[in-house]
Formats: sequence, structure tokens, C-alpha cells
Amino acid sequence: MTDTAHAPTAPTQQPVRPQDPSAEAAGAAPDALVEIGDGDTWTSVCRYGDLTPGRGVTALVGGEQVALFRDADGALHALANRDPFSGAYVISRGVTGSRAGTPVVTSPMYKQAFDLRTGDCLDEERAPDGTPAALRTWAVRTTGPATSPPPPRARTLAEWRPEDPAFWERVGARIARRNLWLSVLTEHIGFSIWSMWSVLVLFLGPEYGIDAAGKFTLTAVPTAVGAALRLPYTAAVARFGGRNWTVVSALLLLLPTAFVAVVLEPGVSYSTLLVAAAVAGVGGGNFASSMANINAFYPQRLKGRALGINAGGGNLGVPAVQLVGLLILATAGAAHPRLLPMVYLPLIALTAVVAALRMDNVPTTRKSGPALREITRDRHTWVMSLLYLGTFGSFIGFSFAFGLVLQAQFHHQLDTPVKVACLTVLGPLLGSLARPVGGAWADRHGGARVTLATFGAMAVGAALILTASRLHLPALFLAAFAALFVLSGIGNGSTYRMIPALHRAKARRRVLAAPTGDTTAPAEAEATAQRHATALIGLAGAIGAFGGVLVNIAFRQSFLTAHNGDAAYLAFLAFYVLCSALTWTVYLRPAPHRLSGV
Repeated sequence: MTDTAHAPTAPTQQPVRPQDPSAEAAGAAPDALVEIGDGDTWTSVCRYGDLTPGRGVTALVGGEQVALFRDADGALHALANRDPFSGAYVISRGVTGSRAGTPVVTSPMYKQAFDLRTGDCLDEERAPDGTPAALRTWAVRTTGPATSPPPPRARTLAEWRPEDPAFWERVGARIARRNLWLSVLTEHIGFSIWSMWSVLVLFLGPEYGIDAAGKFTLTAVPTAVGAALRLPYTAAVARFGGRNWTVVSALLLLLPTAFVAVVLEPGVSYSTLLVAAAVAGVGGGNFASSMANINAFYPQRLKGRALGINAGGGNLGVPAVQLVGLLILATAGAAHPRLLPMVYLPLIALTAVVAALRMDNVPTTRKSGPALREITRDRHTWVMSLLYLGTFGSFIGFSFAFGLVLQAQFHHQLDTPVKVACLTVLGPLLGSLARPVGGAWADRHGGARVTLATFGAMAVGAALILTASRLHLPALFLAAFAALFVLSGIGNGSTYRMIPALHRAKARRRVLAAPTGDTTAPAEAEATAQRHATALIGLAGAIGAFGGVLVNIAFRQSFLTAHNGDAAYLAFLAFYVLCSALTWTVYLRPAPHRLSGV
């Protein structure tokens, strides 16, 4: 049983006999099938034992929403889900009880009570449009115990109300957790493919004829392509469904993985390697679609933790592929780079199959395009994107470039690819593990406060790295870089937590400004906040990923001109100071029109 009762693809074709719509009595077996009749056919919707006494679910029967109830005595009742007074499809969310011995359900909108047996309204005779104030009733029965398999699980949930505490406790949390962990798995593989070139460049010895600047370009190209793909990937969730797009995006990972497995060998042209690196950018788009999808599954109070887990688990794909690369270097040697993509080919196929079988689409409106245009007119969109550029841009940029920086700056101490790979995996691993911590801290203390503290500490870290580089202190250099990875991970979690909180605060302002008596304002404001937050997650993700490109370009130019990374470290220090000042000014400095709760 999921959050709703779902109709199978092929309802049983049996004529519906006239009967009392609520004639089903108590005592049905838990595994008996519940069927609703629409006048011509019976549609199996769920098992009797899946229904909670006193609570309703929504079923889709003949293209219409039906509210299905199992009362305290075990009897089943099926009524139209549309409230005739408000027009909202909310009857399944109503409170059941009795009035003078009559079993009733009370609408959550205007509190009219309806007879569960007949659908008649016990409070008013006419709806606002002049029609009789009654709900259509449907025939309902049980068959079984069922000998046939249970109805197939629908790919799209009929309803999703994470902010409803009762709904969340009953079924929402379980469904959200399942989709979260599967999302982590698929995003993890996507990050591994995206960052594969941070490892492959370590295999490119003198026989490939590529200098340090050329290798930095190979790591920057997939970062740039992945950043550009994040916007369409975000929109794809609303257009095609989170589950559907997860399957498609997972299968797309087969292209760059198979391509590089075929072409990577000594003698391959540099242009071919650039194309292979560019195609790997599809892995970077997975993050945006995954985050947009999980953002819709969780209530506001849990978004920071959920988004942090989702992103952190995905970010772990970076150290994971680097660890696999290290094992190949230590066992097979640098002459076998094609073993790395070959390891991931079966994993990608398995991920796509699991996502297809177990994930869900959340019902949503297809308005991501307009939402994206709307948020571009909001200054907070660009502020948040700049902050995420500083946190995630640092994480992904350093993850791609760290190995090359160590090779170029400490080549006497780190004279083999294995030594470099052993250290390369450390930073991304720490940063990935720190991201859920940043989201949880932001839930507790506020995203802006955690983000401000993080940028201040990152500025200190960048200063220590610059000092260690100038004094040639490898131990201090590694320790400061490890700290910078951890801090960037914490900042990733806290800044992404700020996005839904920001739009929730704007929604509260819209509700307060609405005319008195406007009962539709809260629902409209919440829907707008959800659309805008999802769009900003995609846009900020794209801009943040582009920060990885800037990091690689900064390193490339610094090593080309000065043969060290000092100029790049100084630029990072200045940028972190700027982000600290921006966070304080916009979200924490006392001001009459400042948004609270961000």
C-alpha cells in the first residue's frame, strides 16, 4: 500500500450489480482485494488490510478521483473526492465519525458533514452553484482472499501531501525514504561518471603527450557540460516525472562510459579525448534532477536533512571513482585506464533497472519553464546562486583538480600516480560526508548562520593553503585543503537548505498580504514556493557547477604563468570573503524588510 489506492492498468471486466454502495461488511480477509465499481466494471484498487480504519485514501476509477474509507466497524465506503462547496479534491482527507448514529465524513475545507452511506450533506441542501449538496457514491466490494497477485504499483502517486502530519506518518515518510535512497544511488553513479576524468588524467603518462595545462582542460570540460545540463535536467523532472527521468538519465550514463572505454589508449588524439570528456558531462546533470525530485518528496521541516543526505550520498561518487582508480593503479598499473569505465558499465545498468522498478513520480504541474523565468527577476536567485558557486563550485572544482595540483606542486614528494591517488580521494570523501551535517545544522540553527560561519572558515583555510604553498609545507597544505573540503561540504548542505526556506518565507509574506477571507491564498502560495524552490535548485546547481570550471581555469592559468597555484589560492580567499559579506548583508543584518527564517 502506498499513499493512495492505485488502479491497475487493466480493471476486471465484470458487470456491476446494483447494491448498497457501502454494503461491504467487516470481517474481510486482510489480503482480500478491494474493488470499486463505476457502473460498468469493477476496478481493483488495493488490499483490505492496507486500509487504516477511520482514514481515507484516494483511488482513480474510470478517470475520476474516489475517496475510499474503511470505518471503525470495518465497513467500506466510496464517495466522490471533490468537495462540492470548495471544488477541491479533499474528501479523502476528511475526518470520519458519526452523527446521531449516521457514519459521516467531515470535509477539511468548510467542515460540512456527508453521510458515508448515501453521500448526502447533513448541513446544507445546496452547493454554491445551486446543485444538490451531495457526493456521488460508488459501489465497493471485496473479493478473496485474493489468489491473484496484488494490483501493480502505479508509477505516479495519485496524491502527495508531505506537509500533512497524518498523511506523512501513515505512508508519506516510508515512500519518501524509499525514493531518497534510490535517488542517492543513481546520483552517486552519476557523480562517479562526471568526475571520472579527475582519475583518468592520472593514467595519462608521457606516451599521451599531454602537459599539465592540457590535463586541467580535460577536467574542466566535463564540469562545464555538466553545469550547462543542470537547467534542462531540472525542468525534465516536472515535465516527465522524477522516476521516469531518473531512469532516462541513468541510461544516458552508458554513452560516455562506453565511449571512453573504447577510445582511451596511447596514440588517441587530444580532440577525441576532449569529446570523451565532454560527453561525461551528462553525469553532472543528474544532481539537479535528483535534488529537484527529492525536494518535492519532503516536508519543509525535513528538507535540509533530506537534501543533505541526497547530495552527500551523490557527492560520494567522486571519492568512490577515485578509490576505484587507485585500486586499478595499484594492481593493474597505469597502462590499463579502460578498466575504470568498464567497472561502471554493469553498475549503471543495474541502477536504471532498480529506479524503474521502485521509484515514484510525484504529481506535479508542468510549470518549471515559467517558474525559471519568474525567479530570474528575483535578486535572491542570484545571491543564492553566487553563494552556491562558492560552496559547491569549490567542492567539485577541487575534487577534479586536487590530484593535478598535488602532481604539479609537490612532484618530488609525490612522484607516482599511486601516491597522488591515495591523497586525492581524501578531500572529496570528507566533503561528501560533511554535506548532510551542513543540512542538519541548517535545519537546527538556520541556513544563513551556518553558511556565514562556513565562508568565514573557508577564507581562513584558503589563507593557510596560500601560506603552505609559499613556504613549501606539504603537511600544512594537505591539512588545510582537507579542512577546505569539509567546509565546502558543510556549506553545500546549508546553502541548499536556504533555498526552500527562502521561498517558504516569501510564501508567508504573500499569505499575510492576501485579502481577508481569501481561503485559496495559502495553497497557492505554497504551490508557488514549491515551484520556485525547485527551479532555483536547478539554476543554483548549474551556476555552482560552473564554479568548478572556474576553479580549474584558475589553477591552469596560475600554473602556466607562475608554475604554482598561489594566484588561484589568493583568488579563492578573496571570493570567500565576498560571500561572507553577502550572506551577512542580505540574510542576517538587521533590516526592516529582511526575510526571516532563511
